[in-house]
Order: sequence, then C-alpha cells, then structure tokens
Amino acid sequence: MVADSAWGRCGDSWAFRRVDWGQMSTIRPIRAKTLVSRVGGIDTWFGLDYGINLYRGCQHRCIYCDSRSLCYEIDAFDEEILYKQNAVERLEDELPRKRRKGIIGTGSMNDPYMPAEASIGLTRRALETIRRHGFGVHVITKSDLVVRDADILARIARVAAVVSLTITTADDTLSRKLEPGAPPSSARFRALAELAKAGVETRVALMPVLPWLEDSWENVSAIVERADQCGVQAIIASFGLSQRDRQRAYFHDRLDELLPGLRQRYERRYRDQYECPVPGAGTLRQRFRDLCAKRGIATWVRPHLAPTAEQASLFPEETT
Repeated sequence: MVADSAWGRCGDSWAFRRVDWGQMSTIRPIRAKTLVSRVGGIDTWFGLDYGINLYRGCQHRCIYCDSRSLCYEIDAFDEEILYKQNAVERLEDELPRKRRKGIIGTGSMNDPYMPAEASIGLTRRALETIRRHGFGVHVITKSDLVVRDADILARIARVAAVVSLTITTADDTLSRKLEPGAPPSSARFRALAELAKAGVETRVALMPVLPWLEDSWENVSAIVERADQCGVQAIIASFGLSQRDRQRAYFHDRLDELLPGLRQRYERRYRDQYECPVPGAGTLRQRFRDLCAKRGIATWVRPHLAPTAEQASLFPEETT
C-alpha cells in the first residue's frame, strides 16, 4: 500500500503530504448535483456504459496527465483535491432511474484510489452501492489500494467487475519519476495477482507509452510477461501520448527537471501536435499484439451493453 505519508485534519478538510516528494494537497468536500453520466456512443477502449468521478483533482502527480488540460477546467489539479461527499446519495437516487443496467467506470479523470481514499473511503462506499443496485463496474487505477476492496469487487463480479491497473513501465525507478505520488509498478503487478486470485477480472492499461522513455521493446515485452504471470486477461495499449496547452507545459517542465535535453526532442518532433505516437508505433504495436496472442492475452475488448448474471467474461477472443 501507499507508504511514507502523513495526514492532518481540520474540520472536514485534510492536508496530505507525501514525504518522498514533499508536496502538500488540501482535501475538502463538495456536493455534486449529478454523478452518473452516460458514455456517448460505443466505448471500444474500456467497454463502459456509464461513468462516475468521485474526486476532482488527483494526488498521483503523473507528469503526463491529460486532466491538467484547460478544457477540463480543473485548477490547482495537484494541490486541491475535492471529494463528492454526497456521492452515495446521488447513486442511490440516480441508479434506480437508469432504464438499462450496464458497466459503470471510474478512474478516467482522476484516480479513485489516490492516497486520500485510504482515509475517506468514498470509493468503497460507492462500490457497495453499485453492487446493491445490480450494475457492473470497471475501475481504472494506478494504486494497489484497490486490493482493499477485493471483497466487494468479487461480489460485483457475479454481474461484471474489471480492474485495470495502469502500468507504463516495468522499471520501478522510472515509474517513481513519472508517477511520483503513485505506488511503483511492482506493487501494481502484485495487486493484479491478488485481484485475479479473488476472482476479479484484470487488465493492464498500457497508456500512455512515452516516446524515448517507455517505447523500447524490452519495456513493452517485460510488461506483457509480468502481466501474464499475474493472470491478466487483457492489455489495452496506446503507443504514444497526448499533449495540449498547460498539460504540455507541465510535462515539458518536468522533463527539464528529470531528464534534461529530452524536452527539446519532443518539441522538434511533435511541436504543437495533440496526438504524439512513438517512433515506429506500427511495428511496436504489431510485436505487442503477437506476443499477447502467444500468451493468450486479449488486446481489445468487445463493447459492452448490458451485463447479465450469467455473463462469464468481458474478454472474448479477438476475431479478425
């Protein structure tokens, strides 16, 4: 679990400090008017029908996070964490009114298992509510704290339960640089093995893959091999990253601090591009798919519309 941390509380707000990177974040409650949103169209990436965000902002401080972009209107993304204290109340109101049950995803805009969750417990209460209303769930996280809720997830799995652990490097030293507030990659692999043992379907979200940092075949193949050892059923990959406005500026500033000279390489190749594929993305993608096929790991998931109690798996074999 997350280590080397300290908390202080004042009323309903907290101040959290990760000792190893010395940053403070204020945590305070807000009230949400609505919580459950319908996913537009067919989600071919994660197979979601609905989405929820229980927090606003994130403590993991991943240097590449797209949620810092201006379009999301989240100021002080790392410094102020807001949690929706009435989230369970909103779920109790909104879920019975959905005409169709389906998969509820959480973790796209922030991490539902950031360090604050260890004390607040909002994600756990939300999962229990989702279970009682008969919906499936897909959790996307970088934290091994998700193992705490393996008992609830295993019960939701009677309908459909998936946990995707984002892992972009097999190297703990690099993961601590790129994702300084999150547990290292090795802890995430251990979490995948524990969840699979508990009967929860697991995936790896291999995204983003950062050019010149994570796009070596040695790194990609190591992730596939470790995932296979942990019982992962699917790896969803994106061989590149997105860059825009203040998210690009933040990313480049962190590159200057961590890996001097790499920023200039990004600027020369990608300029103001939003989509930034790794060099040789097509070849790397094909090698990745071939290795996954050899290991029996899916590299895509069929869009999901409505879970049933009889559904055995969300990961059918890929067809051509």
